[in-house]
Amino acid sequence: MERFIQEFRNDTAWLPDWLVSCGVMAVALLIGLAIQRFGFRFLTRLVENKDLFWRSLVSRTRRPMRLAILTWTLSLGATIAPLSAGQAEVIRHLLLLGFIIVVGWMVKIALHVWMIVYLRRFKLDAEDNLLARTHVTQSRIAERIASFMIVAITIAAMLMTFPAVQQYGVSLLASAGVAGVVLGLALQPVLKNIFAGIQLAITQPIRIDDALIVEGEWGNVEEITSTYVVVKLWDWRRMILPLSYFMEKPFQNWTRDSTALIGTVMIYLDYSVPVSAVRRKVEEIAAASKLWDKRVVAVQVTDFRENVMEIRILVSASNAPRTFDLRCEVREKIIDFIQREYPASLPRVRAEGAASSVRSAAGKAVRHGVLQS
Repeated sequence: MERFIQEFRNDTAWLPDWLVSCGVMAVALLIGLAIQRFGFRFLTRLVENKDLFWRSLVSRTRRPMRLAILTWTLSLGATIAPLSAGQAEVIRHLLLLGFIIVVGWMVKIALHVWMIVYLRRFKLDAEDNLLARTHVTQSRIAERIASFMIVAITIAAMLMTFPAVQQYGVSLLASAGVAGVVLGLALQPVLKNIFAGIQLAITQPIRIDDALIVEGEWGNVEEITSTYVVVKLWDWRRMILPLSYFMEKPFQNWTRDSTALIGTVMIYLDYSVPVSAVRRKVEEIAAASKLWDKRVVAVQVTDFRENVMEIRILVSASNAPRTFDLRCEVREKIIDFIQREYPASLPRVRAEGAASSVRSAAGKAVRHGVLQS
């Protein structure tokens, strides 16, 4: 190789160095593009009968693969070109840094492709999606932590290409205790959320699509990142909470072990209403509803008050949104049933209030007539 380089420089000594260098780098660029094109075609044919991971990996890494090949051929071109030792060293070092970045990029793409292919087998839109939500949550948190580590290792590899870092590496390690304390204090919020993410992936207090009540608001977990959680509220607003929130503060998780929920409907009726008729009507409403999962339907008198009795209706559904809609449906239809079949059993306070209003209006009319006469 050295003999070839020397002969090439002797043969082109009559040309300006800058012109030869530009020509060599242009040829290196063209050779790199040709290698990438033929290499990509070869890999595409090689994996066309392979599984989805390899096909997706080759397709997604086309650009970084091209950059990696170009940095390699340009580095060879910088060695051949008639550059000074300092110029060649600077160019090769810059190309080496670029190559390290591209390799880290390719590893990150491979991780992302593998995660997507792995999660394809789990369906979040299924009726019972507890297992799917568990795998999706753990996988996404693990992917983000692994991505953070890939970036850190890539930066460390780039720094190790500098002689000063290699020379003083031992000294840096010796002072890592003090530096670690200072850095830990400076990055405490970030590190706190990263460790909370690891703990969340292991303990699973929340998962993707879990129904939560946080800060007095109801919503579903839409996204879990390495530092925060996005909760989509019932009115489509988004609540952003740090990961550490779910490790330090209490919250309600309605779908921790199962997506199925029991909804409660409270009604207050006069003592004259036949509870058995209400129970039969509730069972009829539940049986006719597409939202009911055919597991729980119950009507119970749970309290006596001065003028009314408290009746609690329980109905179950497969998930939180269906439970909410089923509660509304039962509430609307049972009110309509009471109004049609047992209007006298509506709360006495309301009926007496209406009657007293009528009597008061009649009294005023009579007094007004007496005064006019």
